[in-house]
Amino acid sequence: MGATITQELAAVERLLDGELGPKAVAQILERLGAPGFPAHLLPEARLYNEYLPKAGEIGITARTRALHLLWDVFDKLPLSVVTDFAIPYRRLVAERLFKRCGRDFIADEGVRFNFGQLLEVGDDVFLNRGVFLDTKGGVTIGDATAFAEWVAVFSHGHSEADHVVRTYAPVAIGPYVKVYAGATILPGVTVGEEAIIAARALVNRDVAPGMVVAGIPAKPVRARASEGRHGEALDHVWLAEAAFQRSRRRDARGSA
Repeated sequence: MGATITQELAAVERLLDGELGPKAVAQILERLGAPGFPAHLLPEARLYNEYLPKAGEIGITARTRALHLLWDVFDKLPLSVVTDFAIPYRRLVAERLFKRCGRDFIADEGVRFNFGQLLEVGDDVFLNRGVFLDTKGGVTIGDATAFAEWVAVFSHGHSEADHVVRTYAPVAIGPYVKVYAGATILPGVTVGEEAIIAARALVNRDVAPGMVVAGIPAKPVRARASEGRHGEALDHVWLAEAAFQRSRRRDARGSA
């Protein structure tokens, strides 16, 4: 009889907490359904983010390289569509790769970032499929915030006169924010607590707390229709019955 999903995840977690050299990476990939990976190439292999200028400043260790590889490769495997495995697996990698990863983090397929070491996410953060985070200048996402499909965040830019000249500016997204599908957030932007960014909006300036912004470029439309609710009362529960959000389940809060 084969191992259960829980047992497989536990085995992967043990390997992640070990040395995470080529042999361990190959063992993890085999458990993920990718046997025969040429682990002997890993010592000389380099990932795309290592060719970005910021990599020299940040420094990429063998362990960080392995974690990035294990994040990106997973979405190319059939097991990535098995949600009961995929969300906890991505959480395991994120907890070891991100600068900070809060509890009950949820990421769907196709979420990409260039430097996990420069990404901070709070508790109950939800990243839907296809989210791209350019973390070169640093990206922080507050508690109970959600990004819908295909949201993009950028934290760096280039000079028009000389492409080699780059500028970096951190992006900070407050808690209880919702960013809807296809929105883009540009470098240096701060999005205030409980704000909402409409679908397809292009955000190039700060968003005040509790405001709804829309358009290209994004402009304030109105205050959020929160009906007097704030924080946890906004019920930022992402999946049915608060799946994968232990702290948000109604039974955990003592409600009916």
